[in-house]
Amino acid sequence: MSHTPTLFPTAYFPSIALMAAMSQSGEIIIEQQETFPKQTHRNRTIIVTAAGTMTLSVPVLRPYGTHSKTADIGISYAEKWNLIHWRAIESAYNASPFFLYYRDEIEDILMARYDRLLQLNERILKMLLKKMKIDCSFSYSTEYCKPEEVEKDFRDRFSYKHPEALPDCPEYAQVFCDRLPFNANVSVLDLLFNLGPEASEYLLKIGI
Repeated sequence: MSHTPTLFPTAYFPSIALMAAMSQSGEIIIEQQETFPKQTHRNRTIIVTAAGTMTLSVPVLRPYGTHSKTADIGISYAEKWNLIHWRAIESAYNASPFFLYYRDEIEDILMARYDRLLQLNERILKMLLKKMKIDCSFSYSTEYCKPEEVEKDFRDRFSYKHPEALPDCPEYAQVFCDRLPFNANVSVLDLLFNLGPEASEYLLKIGI
């Protein structure tokens, strides 16, 4: 495992590939000084339902419009998105082998209210590192890091929009594998609910 600081985006229930990169890094730096980009890991995740994949997106507030930094991004509760997300997760994974082991803590995370997106994502990350017994630390950037200044930069890697650029993810049994093809690099929740304690070993098998 590398102990060179590695740069990551903040992430809402990170993708499997992104979580694999984190698990294989000894020290994580989360970029918070960037101009917040749209439609990325930062506020969205993808789960697998009976009808196929579903994108769950956290509605955000940009206090400075398109110039808002990730550190300043708020969360809108004008609609009950958190309840919608939880019900979708519960419906998708209620039949998974390890759902009952993690459901209460994940529901608690979603039902709490947060002023900023970073607060929500930090609580998620801490939970994942603990449950998956991943030995790494994380901190936040104090200034924007230019790509050429970073040795390992995962801020814009493993985008849901570009599956062709993803690492190979070995197949495992998903809830609806009897009717759907294997979906690689969805939310790490899919991995956690289906593999439980073996999820961390799976992450180490992914070549980053």
